[in-house]
Amino acid sequence: MTSVVLVGTLDTKGVEYGWLRERLLRAGVEVVLVDTGITGEPRVPADVPREEVARAAGTELSRLRTAADRGAAVTTMAEGAEATLLRLHAEGRLHGVLAVGGSGGTSIATRAMRALPLGVPKVMVSSMASGDVAPYVGSSDLTMMYSVVDIAGINSVSAPVLANAAEAVAGMAKAFARAALDRSRPVRLGSGARPLVAASMAGVTTTGVDAARERLTELGYEVLVFHASGSGGRTLEQLAGQGIFAGVLDLTLGELADDLCGGILTAGPDRLSAAGRAGIPQVVSPGALDMVKFGPLETLPERARYRRVRIHNPSITVIRTTEAECAELGRRVAAKLRAATGPTAVCLPLRGLSTLGAPGGPYQDPEADAALFAELREGLRGSAARLYDYDTHVNDPAFGRAAADRLHTMIGAVSAAA
Repeated sequence: MTSVVLVGTLDTKGVEYGWLRERLLRAGVEVVLVDTGITGEPRVPADVPREEVARAAGTELSRLRTAADRGAAVTTMAEGAEATLLRLHAEGRLHGVLAVGGSGGTSIATRAMRALPLGVPKVMVSSMASGDVAPYVGSSDLTMMYSVVDIAGINSVSAPVLANAAEAVAGMAKAFARAALDRSRPVRLGSGARPLVAASMAGVTTTGVDAARERLTELGYEVLVFHASGSGGRTLEQLAGQGIFAGVLDLTLGELADDLCGGILTAGPDRLSAAGRAGIPQVVSPGALDMVKFGPLETLPERARYRRVRIHNPSITVIRTTEAECAELGRRVAAKLRAATGPTAVCLPLRGLSTLGAPGGPYQDPEADAALFAELREGLRGSAARLYDYDTHVNDPAFGRAAADRLHTMIGAVSAAA
């Protein structure tokens, strides 16, 4: 039987969760109700009571109440909810999860949802969903719906919103359950017939990466392309850390430039680390390290206004990285790749790192690129990483195909040695 887990605070949102449970039962799914409330009495009975959730986090509910620290209590119940949902999923009692709430309830439920594997349906109805949802979604496939009104009773506005959410997660859960029963269909990443390869791409490296993707597809791989937009890089790192990839083709490292220079599309300091730690074969190129991304032109920081500025689109403005910044980026990339435990190759497109940096482009800067390449060479001297020069730019299809062939060779060598 298909089972949907409802997770939330049954003291403050008990009426809404009771309504959702009835709606889901009418939709033909079983319901497991998990209570993450702390202080008030639950207004509907739970299948997994709050005391059990607290114990899943290694504590007792009475201690949380005595401490009277709401922030610590929310964090603890989020940890317990995560452990509870993972257990239910392992037991085959979770084919989808739904939650509703404000800031606290959203924080608890989405932490638990993010821990579930990709593909498991996750729906969060929240009054916070109209703002910045990055802290809630992270790099997961979580779906957020704006509640329009606060989650405070069933009324003419909340009823259709919650009904849509219930019907949506019921439908998704049924499809997920069917896929789990159909052994001919993969139910998790990496379980298909073709080995998975991750590739990083941005608009300014699309032509080269597309050529590489097409070549890898010809060679029998399934290629997952991640947009180097901050969240894309974080997702690539997360999945690489799970060991689901046969190889990583990291031809677009622009998120590292944003991390260095304060751009808006940073993936954080751990970008370009997970594949190396996991020992996964990786081919790396410094694509898009010739620019830093900011928001609309009017939001450009004062320090950047006198640089080489280009309007990439109405939402993104870019500046050219300087020779000093490129040298530092070279040092950072080399340090990350020196730590890699698996086969690593660096492909250097000597004639440009992006569409803007190609010959004749507005960001063509041989001196800055040379500083980047020099620090990469010096930083990788004596390491296991191999460097290869190509007298072309990153978007030449021949460069993309060559990088793909090199990764294929590395993956084959690892497979033969296993």
